[in-house]
Amino acid sequence: MEDVHDAGISGPALELFDSVPVAIAVTRGPEHRLVYTNAMLRARVGTFPMGTPIRRAYAGPSKEADFAVFDEVYRTGAPKERTGAPIFAAPNRRTGEEEYITSSLSRVSFDDGEHGLLIIVMDATEQVTTARRLQQVADERRRLLRRYQSLIRVSADVIWVADHQGRVTEPNRAWERITGQSWEESRGHGWLDAIHPDDLPATIASWRRAVSDQAECWECVYRVRTEDGSFRHFEARGVPVRQDGHMVEWVGTVTDIEEQWRGQRRRMLLDSAAAATTDVTNVDDLLDALANVVVPELADGCGFYWVIDLSEDLSRGGDFLLERVATAVRPGLPRWPPFSGERHPPGGGMARAIRRRRLFHETFPRGQPPADLLPTGTRTWIEATEGNCVAVVPVVVDGTVAAVLTVSTTGDRPPISKGDLALLRELIDEMQDRLSSTMRFQRTHRIALALQYSLLVEPPRVPGLQIIARYRASPTAAEVGGDWYDSFVLPDGATVLVIGDVAGHDLRAAVVMGQLRNMLRGLVVDRQEPPGEILARMNAAMKALYAEETASCVLARVERCEGGYELNYSVAGHPPPLLVTAGGQTRLLDAACNPLLGVPYDTPCMSAREPLPPDSTLLLYTDGLVERRGEHLDKGFERLRERASALGPVPLDTFCDDLLSFLPRKTDDDVAMIALRCSRSSAGYAGPQ
Repeated sequence: MEDVHDAGISGPALELFDSVPVAIAVTRGPEHRLVYTNAMLRARVGTFPMGTPIRRAYAGPSKEADFAVFDEVYRTGAPKERTGAPIFAAPNRRTGEEEYITSSLSRVSFDDGEHGLLIIVMDATEQVTTARRLQQVADERRRLLRRYQSLIRVSADVIWVADHQGRVTEPNRAWERITGQSWEESRGHGWLDAIHPDDLPATIASWRRAVSDQAECWECVYRVRTEDGSFRHFEARGVPVRQDGHMVEWVGTVTDIEEQWRGQRRRMLLDSAAAATTDVTNVDDLLDALANVVVPELADGCGFYWVIDLSEDLSRGGDFLLERVATAVRPGLPRWPPFSGERHPPGGGMARAIRRRRLFHETFPRGQPPADLLPTGTRTWIEATEGNCVAVVPVVVDGTVAAVLTVSTTGDRPPISKGDLALLRELIDEMQDRLSSTMRFQRTHRIALALQYSLLVEPPRVPGLQIIARYRASPTAAEVGGDWYDSFVLPDGATVLVIGDVAGHDLRAAVVMGQLRNMLRGLVVDRQEPPGEILARMNAAMKALYAEETASCVLARVERCEGGYELNYSVAGHPPPLLVTAGGQTRLLDAACNPLLGVPYDTPCMSAREPLPPDSTLLLYTDGLVERRGEHLDKGFERLRERASALGPVPLDTFCDDLLSFLPRKTDDDVAMIALRCSRSSAGYAGPQ
């Protein structure tokens, strides 16, 4: 330190720096020769002879540009501070890592007028290292964020973020692309508006439980309305994010699983169909089991129909005759009677599907099916349930359409998709072997049924009156029976209703039935006299021509009278007609009962008259509707009256179908019925058409 003293700087003043906890050095002249270093500096970088230029003493990792700062301070006298700079940096002798300092440079003057520098150096290695590490972490987070944002843009999944209360807090392009919802529409709980109405309650309940219980993981499958209006299945998964033991937000994904879901559902439906039909041998029961597999999984309503092969009528362009034998409807919808005889126009959707042996599919506004697509009874059900779609799937056996399957969707449920139609087709194909074997077993029955229908006619259309006829063959008898119905309009304007039953259940009974029907027609048209007198002449003719045969019959004339209609009828050994008023009161009309036709008797046949109140229903039927083995017939009559009363003012075709579908009956007997309903507003009656 002698050089320092000789230069005129007080020794005691410099000695004050010996114990300070920072490194200090003093230089002299433009070459910055060392004239003082304290113990802290010497311990840090070593001891150098006084008078050594600083460039030579501390050469090492420092760059020449760093020493330019020394020259600048020496020349201008303006002090400089540098933070975290590697000036005076040297390899750390203990770790080999580079060290960093914070330095302060200021010019000092010596007694002889020469200048020098006062250098104060503090170790900033830890601060610089920490700052650099923090910067590296920040840079890494920015890279991850950019990757995350890029992943969201290209990912098929929706990645979402919600706050601790379950409200979505960040916009997502993928969700907007899938649903068409804007960020304003989907934020918070708005995303729930895109969930299928049927899945919404369960989804809300599941999400609320997860948020309330702070579950470790939330999983839920629901349908999402896509931008084109269709629905697809998605699986949502989410996990809570916790900080300091507190849940701060949720993050998760929503993944399209439509194809996976379809595959699982396909296998489930096929397995369910196989299980439901394993021990079923009766073809009607088999179709009923299949209908209940289809509903509600694929549709809201489903029906199977036999195609009655009336080839002669079809060759003339006549209607297709179908017999509904199995139905199923979703819970909450009006019941659809499993039995109905329906005629379809040759140009309608059903007829096209049968002729082409191809699946037919049509959508329409809710509750507004095309007039030519469906028969009255089915169309009424579609209108009442706000149906929006009907599909027809032919069931082909040995090259012939033996049956058809119809399905429909209603209300807010989307119309049946192409995928579901393909699944229906596959379901029928999977059951083809079983359907073929059971349908071949029923072939004779179907042929007999076609013959029976060919002997029956469609009721006439009469203004002010509605007439519906139904025939249901025994599901166990393979041959035709003797039940028949008939209806026509006479020249005097009266509408004739006939119901009859020839004893026996074979081809002979069917032949006799056809002959008696034609004979009775001729007698009725020949003399327009009271029904009892006509039945008496019929009985006389039977004694001469069919001495071995007996038959029961109801013959009725519905005549226009002042204020409405009147029934003029006669009963020959047959169950009495049933009259049902608009208010549901029922009465069996038994005032004109006579013996069976074919039984000799000399007394005249009685006739009786009965007024028909407005909107009342008159039902003529054969004994198969009320008879049960081992039960008194009166109980069957009472059961019929209760059922008819409960039906009330339902459409007439529904009235008939319900009675045939849900009343217990003998399985070895046919049932025929013909029903008439009087219109309340009949002032404009203009005679028969």
